[in-house]
Amino acid sequence: MINILRVSNLPHDMLTVLQTTYIMHDRDHITDPGALGRIRAMVAMSDAVIDKKLMMLFPAVEIICICGSSSHNVDHAAAEQRNIKVCHAAYAHVPDQAEYAIGLMLAASRRIAHGDRFVRNSDWVDGPYTLTRRMSGARLGLVGMGPVAQAIAGLASAFDMEVSYTAAQAEPEVAWAFNPSVKDLAAGVDFLVLPEMGPDAPPHLVNAEVLQALALKGYLVNLANAGAVDMAALTEALQKKTIAGAALDVFPEEPRVSAELRALHNVVLTPHVGSATAEARQAMGDQALRQLAEHFAADLAE
Repeated sequence: MINILRVSNLPHDMLTVLQTTYIMHDRDHITDPGALGRIRAMVAMSDAVIDKKLMMLFPAVEIICICGSSSHNVDHAAAEQRNIKVCHAAYAHVPDQAEYAIGLMLAASRRIAHGDRFVRNSDWVDGPYTLTRRMSGARLGLVGMGPVAQAIAGLASAFDMEVSYTAAQAEPEVAWAFNPSVKDLAAGVDFLVLPEMGPDAPPHLVNAEVLQALALKGYLVNLANAGAVDMAALTEALQKKTIAGAALDVFPEEPRVSAELRALHNVVLTPHVGSATAEARQAMGDQALRQLAEHFAADLAE
């Protein structure tokens, strides 16, 4: 049988299949030193760091399968030097991330989380809740036009939203309006959403100037990359109420979030769970299993 290494915790259903199909080794509990030379695959969640040092311990590794939407914690340069294939579940999270973006937009504009606290704290007894802002018919600006952004735009059509986007270049196959400038996009929308960006995204793509353009009419929603937003500028904008509000699912030093942000009532804060659904995890696990099976098809057929 084929020897594989579990680098991190894995979904239960996926783990069951792996244990019945392969000889499974746990990264932290390898008792047989000889197994290091027999392990041909590594399997992990996307938060597991697989660097050159770890790869060097396993000279026979041929493939690294990530059960997640990104493989950014894998040292791709080191893997390429060894001719190790790296794969991940690129699109399994798309519907989950897209619907969560819509949820954050609603939560920010309709102040859903704040309204919940208003009831729980018995503030309702002292008087009615303040008016909020309708999302239907609003203008949506997407930073990027990848699969998640396209899914968000599709869902936004149910709310009669006017969609536009910015990217490195226009996507000829989409019908939504293209704007080459993030700042100009922000000036013309009510919701500026960052749906998906890799670790190499430009730092502070959304800066003080972009937030100034977004202005009192606008909400910032970030599910993509905390580094893409100037957090000091955003915190100041929220404190001074120069933008309407924000909703954030990613932070620079997760799981730590600044006290300044946590003290504000015009920002929705969630713990990086945009794609954290049972369905997405199942799809990611199934895709990782398929990728392993395809790579070892000849061996498994024997």
